[in-house]
Amino acid sequence: MAINQSTAAAVTGVQGPESVPVSLSVNGSTYVVELEPRVSLLDALREHLDLTGSKKGCDQGTCGACTVWQDGRRVLACLTLAMTAEGHEISTIEGVAQDGELHPMQQAFIDHDAFQCGYCTPGQIMSAIALIREGNATTDADIAEHMSGNLCRCQAYPNIHAAIREVRDADDDGDGGR
Repeated sequence: MAINQSTAAAVTGVQGPESVPVSLSVNGSTYVVELEPRVSLLDALREHLDLTGSKKGCDQGTCGACTVWQDGRRVLACLTLAMTAEGHEISTIEGVAQDGELHPMQQAFIDHDAFQCGYCTPGQIMSAIALIREGNATTDADIAEHMSGNLCRCQAYPNIHAAIREVRDADDDGDGGR
């Protein structure tokens, strides 16, 4: 549940900084929202733009459930201030499928039953696509190392790795599967 600034001030007696307009480019669309400067990118996406695919897991940057791309590079949205994302292209799991067609990594996760409970899946898929683009999926050890920031409480790692290997092996141009 989101608590607005006036409610929080009434409860705590402490007022935060004033909201400022922030322009965010997300999945090819531009949004201007009023945010306090301390709002994380994750909270801006989920609570202000209704893009709830990225999950709030630990909210400390250790589980990877909130992984999104900023200019094509993986970032933890819970540790990124929304206002620092201004001027950058943000991509979320909602922007991965195109024209109603799943990204090959999304399909591979389904085919290999790699999503188990599904909570960490959006962050896992965002990292999995990025690690192939980064050229970090050459060996199983590479995959394990470069996916180590994404935790799966269901222990679906063998299935996740199988999905990544399938997309890597079918990826002719190193673009992460598409």
